Amino acid sequence: MANQNVEVVTSGADRLKVVLAVVAVLAGVVGFYLLSGQPAIARIAVFIAGLGVGAAIAWFSGPGQQFFAFAKDSWAETRRVTWPERKETTQVTLIVFAFVLAMALFLWLVDKSLEWVLYDLILGWKK
Repeated sequence: MANQNVEVVTSGADRLKVVLAVVAVLAGVVGFYLLSGQPAIARIAVFIAGLGVGAAIAWFSGPGQQFFAFAKDSWAETRRVTWPERKETTQVTLIVFAFVLAMALFLWLVDKSLEWVLYDLILGWKK
């Protein structure tokens, strides 16, 4: 059965607002590249302005408000996560590096062993 949780934009005004928001963001991106001869601050300002205008237009659409509510809930959820402490993070990182090193060594040994068996013993290509 199809997923029933998919939300569809049904209002024509909401569709228009979403399209205008996307156009505003794209205009900011295009403006950034078209102003390649201008100072970087002007190019970045045009890009940020496009993002801002797109976000402002999206804010007033139904899907935009749902997205911003989702983003707010996601941010709140990340604040409730119990993050590992520095010591635990360092230990796990070192374990991963050691495992990668051991696997690289193991795969190198297997590769060289198979190379020796295949090319030297079976085919006799290397002399």
